Formats: sequence, C-alpha cells, structure tokens
Amino acid sequence: MDDEAGFEAFVSERWPVLVRSAVLLGCSRAEAEDVAQTTLVRCYAAWSKVTAADNRDGYVYRMLVNAHRDSRRRRWWGEAPTEFVDRSSDDGLDAVDGADVMRRALDRLSAGQRQVVVLRYYAQLSERETAEALGVPNGTVKSRLARALDALAADPGLAALTGGIA
Repeated sequence: MDDEAGFEAFVSERWPVLVRSAVLLGCSRAEAEDVAQTTLVRCYAAWSKVTAADNRDGYVYRMLVNAHRDSRRRRWWGEAPTEFVDRSSDDGLDAVDGADVMRRALDRLSAGQRQVVVLRYYAQLSERETAEALGVPNGTVKSRLARALDALAADPGLAALTGGIA
C-alpha cells in the first residue's frame, strides 16, 4: 500500500475516535472536528514519522493533545454558558443529560487530569503510552489518574446520575 492510500485508510479509521477524544478533552463538537483535522494535517505532513513510530497511536494522540493545547491558547472566552437549563417537562433527553453531567464532571478536572483520563480510558492507552503521549513521567500519569478518579468519584453530579453507586 502506498503512503497516500495508507494515510487515507488511517483517516477513515481514526477520524471518529480522534473527534470523540477531542470532545472528551473539552472541545465542542465543532472545535473537536477542527482539532482532529489539525492533528490529521500534522500527521500528513509527518506521515513517514507517524508510520515509523513504535507506538503510532501514542504518537498521534500526542499530536492531538498538542493541537488541543494550541487551540486553547488562541481561544476567546467572550461567552459563558449557563450552569443550568430549566426544563419543565421530560422531553426524552435523558441520554443528553447523562452526557452533559459527564462533560461537566470532566470540566471540573485539571487539564492534565482530564488528558490522562481520556487517553487511559477512552483511547485505552497503557500508562507508559499515555506518559509518552503527554511527555511526562509514568509516575505523573499514575498520580494524575488517581487524583482524577478521586475527583470523579466525589462529583455530586455523577453520584446523582449513578444513584450513588461508585
């Protein structure tokens, strides 16, 4: 398979996962698509390095985290979302409510903790791969993950969502 076809296959396979990972890192859907696209542009420019990497997914996730960080540096925070939306009737949005509760819980984590949770549990990278993707020592991944899991376990929104089951 030539490089062009290999890259096209990679994009087809990884696009949804990269977009979802960016959403879990804290992007809106539109921002996540931009971050994923930026990541894939960078992958294309360095495709020979990506394919030669020992851990291709870790290499690409590092690019994704860096693209996410870059997007936050340029971000204008002129609008502030409200904390609660008043709904007087059940309109079938329970799944959306659950996703919103999870997103708000993730928003309360530090950027480092959130990155570790997303890469370990959503991207399913090992601790070593997560450390390599973030450019931090393995012990940092372990401590961030422990603190993040403690914070998520204590989150009142998640407790209400699960009925207090941890």
